Amino acid sequence: MKIVILDGYTLNPGDLSWDGLKALGDVTIYDRTPAAQVAERAAGAEVVFTNKTPIGEDVLNQLPDLKFIGVLATGYNVVNTDVAKAKGIIVANVPGYGTTSVVQMTFALLLELCQHVKHHSDVVREGKWARSADFCFWDFPLVELAGKTIGIIGFGTIGQQVGDVATAFGMKIIGNSRTRTDQSHRHNFKWADVPELLEQSDVVSIHCPLFPETKGLINKESLKKMKPSAFLLNTSRGPIIVDEDLADALNNGVIAGAGIDVLSVEPPAADNPLFTAKNCLITPHIAWATKEARARLMDITVSNLSAFINGSPENVVNK
Repeated sequence: MKIVILDGYTLNPGDLSWDGLKALGDVTIYDRTPAAQVAERAAGAEVVFTNKTPIGEDVLNQLPDLKFIGVLATGYNVVNTDVAKAKGIIVANVPGYGTTSVVQMTFALLLELCQHVKHHSDVVREGKWARSADFCFWDFPLVELAGKTIGIIGFGTIGQQVGDVATAFGMKIIGNSRTRTDQSHRHNFKWADVPELLEQSDVVSIHCPLFPETKGLINKESLKKMKPSAFLLNTSRGPIIVDEDLADALNNGVIAGAGIDVLSVEPPAADNPLFTAKNCLITPHIAWATKEARARLMDITVSNLSAFINGSPENVVNK
């Protein structure tokens, strides 16, 4: 069985092993594949793995031997799943592997917005504490989370675990989701639509998938609904937020700060307006990328292919 990995570097930059996949077939690994070379590199393969390299209709039409596409991620919008289904090609993703790491990153961003740990550490090293007339100093407002309300857009597996950690901090929770599951065990929780959630939350954290209806969900008008003291977090998908509108909101005091791990275009243009926005933390799409999470991703990827070979495919997204 010929197996081609189109863009393996982000999953495994060298600290994991491909041996699990190699045991299942003849594996060719590319760190990255330009769009123009996808069909050429995947020619003759029965199995192709992709993370962010698009596999559209044109490519699928050039791969008559292809039987299985494994997405090395949870989101699978890089594959034309409808065309794949019509051609009898199974597409499988890897759900759930990064939940704990994404939750951890969400609070890393939030706590930095509340405490400005890196800034205060830097100015101590610059000598500001040594020159202080008092035993302590701070030059950013410090924020306590207890008693604050966090609004979670996308109250699925990740959103609910964010809610668990928020509860440990003594926060109240407002949830929004396409499906409202039973949350009667939470005594600090209520459901709300997005406008109400934005209006009432001190922190808004985004954990919903990117769909046509969520693209641009956070824009100039929706940002106006938020409290001027509120923080916005996004560890989900960049296009859910309109970058320019968020930059304007931060620079004009519409909201107090933002912590985002994703942008609308990745890698971003050098002149992205958020790079110069006030009180905006930006990390380079790393919430998923702990070694532990990537190891789980690798294990599930091997399991997905094994299940396909054995005739009982798992995590199929184009049934």
